[in-house]
Parts: sequence; structure tokens; C-alpha cells
Amino acid sequence: MKIAIFGSTGMIGKAILEEALRRGHEVTAVVRDINKLSGEAGRENLHVVTGDILMPDSVASAVVGSDLIISAYGPQFGAENELSEATRSLIEGARSGGARRLIAVGGAGGLEVAPGVRLLDSPEFPEELRPLARAHEDAFNIYKDSDIVWTVLSPAAIIEPGKRTGQFRIGMNQLVTDERDQSRISIEDYAVALLDEAEDPQFVQARFTVAY
Repeated sequence: MKIAIFGSTGMIGKAILEEALRRGHEVTAVVRDINKLSGEAGRENLHVVTGDILMPDSVASAVVGSDLIISAYGPQFGAENELSEATRSLIEGARSGGARRLIAVGGAGGLEVAPGVRLLDSPEFPEELRPLARAHEDAFNIYKDSDIVWTVLSPAAIIEPGKRTGQFRIGMNQLVTDERDQSRISIEDYAVALLDEAEDPQFVQARFTVAY
């Protein structure tokens, strides 16, 4: 499969890139600054190109010939509103560039912790993370209203570097927790779940989540 990845220099994006290459896919990493992946030059099945996720024409040029777009784009703190702009740009660029499908890294904040109660609205949710959580929800709603083939994968409440086990549980719109009421996933296993969905679509036009 030919996959174009945006946000491949971040922690989650790098893990997704590595998992895609591990599985033998042909990957195009789309970056604003090509020097950030200069050390990856020459790797089999990896192409690094410059592109701006906030510019639809740039997105379209970067994804021509791709079967799938993966967006691991995450805005910087204080610029959360850029996520909506990036989402609209991706959708327009995907349509113009002829990419058939898009999978986006979502946020956990929109997942329900009780009927009608989202994680981001719970008292325990960190106040400093609410703007980003709301931005992810805005992006999710933009995908829902679009005419492209999309999937959003929300992580567990806590996602951090760890081990690649390939063992996790899958949910839809409710936060997945363990017997200790914790919700965790490693970045590596999150990438496994995302590439599993890329190869065998189960959640088209839907959001799903993964946790241990």
C-alpha cells in the first residue's frame, strides 16, 4: 500500500511511520522541514517530501498516487485552532490529490466516561489540555461532515512510549479502562492498531479507540 504520512516527526507519527515500514508499505513522509528526517534518507520504501498540511494544494501534490493518508499532525500549545484548519486542508487536498482514504490520530477527550459525559468534561481532566481536546473534537466533527472516506483513532487517556505487544482492547466512543480503572496504551501498540485498521478496515466513517 502507498501511504502518505503527515506529522511523521512527532512521537506518535514516528511510531506510525516505523510500523508502516515494518509491514512493507511504501511510505511518503510529508514534512515542512526535510532536514528533520535527513537521517532517514535512503531507507527502503521511504520517501521524504516537503509539504504544508495547512495548504490544500501542497497536500494534494504530496498525496498524488497514495492509497491512504495518515495524519498524526498535532498543533503546538497555544495554536490549537490550527488543527481545524489542517483538517479542512487535508480533506480538500485528499480530494484533489485522489487519495482514497484518510486515517487521523484523534484525541481521547471526546470519549465518554459515562453516558453523555466526555472525558474532557470530567473534573479530573487537566485544565491545560482542554483546548487541545476541544480542537480534536472540532476536527472529528469536520471529518464527520465531510464526503471523504475517513477514520479517527482516539488513544487511551494516557499514551506514552513503551513496548510493542500487539495486545490491546478496542472500543468505539467510550473510554476503554482496565480492572484498576486506568486507561493506557503504548505509542508502539497505538501504531499497531492504526496500521491494522489501514490494512483491514473495520471502522470506516467512524471513530474507535484502543487501550490495554
